[in-house]
Amino acid sequence: MTQPEFEITQAATFDAAHFLPDGGPKGSPYTRMHGHSFRVEATVRGRAKPPVGWVEDLAALEGALKAVAAGLDHGVLNEAAGLESPTLENICLYFADKLKPRFPGLCRIAISRPTIGESCALNLA
Repeated sequence: MTQPEFEITQAATFDAAHFLPDGGPKGSPYTRMHGHSFRVEATVRGRAKPPVGWVEDLAALEGALKAVAAGLDHGVLNEAAGLESPTLENICLYFADKLKPRFPGLCRIAISRPTIGESCALNLA
């Protein structure tokens, strides 16, 4: 009998400003500095490991996710290395890059801007 695979998810929030760099849509309001409240979710997939019987320590995932979010909180996303063009897609990649080394089972990063109903998800192999 094969062992079941589980997915665990943690979420964090942060507020940040950003703008699309030159080369974005001409005359677009996105090229002007503006801010959003963001919600990020990180999902780790795997089998429950002994002796505890969990995929990962949820507190460790929460701490790591919140630490990355805190590094962006109340800042300008464009100033973070890798976020010079801070699209939702690039923010997903940023979080994946920071979390994957510690959580090899990381399988999904989702970023949303709940107040305006926009979201993006990165599914990792």
